Amino acid sequence: MATVYLETTIPSYLASRPSRDLVVAAHQQITHDWWAQARSRFDLFLSEAVLEEIRAGDPEAAARRMEVIRELPVLTLKDEVRELVDTYSRRLGLPTQARTDVVHIAFAVTYQLDYLVTWNCKHIANGQVIYRLIEVNSEIGKHTPLILTPEELS
Repeated sequence: MATVYLETTIPSYLASRPSRDLVVAAHQQITHDWWAQARSRFDLFLSEAVLEEIRAGDPEAAARRMEVIRELPVLTLKDEVRELVDTYSRRLGLPTQARTDVVHIAFAVTYQLDYLVTWNCKHIANGQVIYRLIEVNSEIGKHTPLILTPEELS
């Protein structure tokens, strides 16, 4: 089965209350529809970085997020992830506040996963970022996962 890295927005959308914002509400529904079939179609993974993010904030919401992902395998932080974070931080042109986004990309690359699924279209599922990532990974001999939203991986 193909492998998928779930970035933090996926369990967040699955566990959150329905939004009044029409775009967010649509993303939530698409994520729920995708999730219903994804667990049987893909090997799903998350990372220590995702766990750290979803444990933060309101304790009730954090508990709902943790429940959604409780059976999924967690990728551990390795030196190779740290090295890629440093490389990507220098080379992808993302702002310093997007460092966690770079960490997600580094996990998916290090573990050679097929897909990285996210709703973060500003710093991850962004054509310009993906283009630069492909260039960097080509130079350093790394596989680039397909970076998609749940809607694109239906």
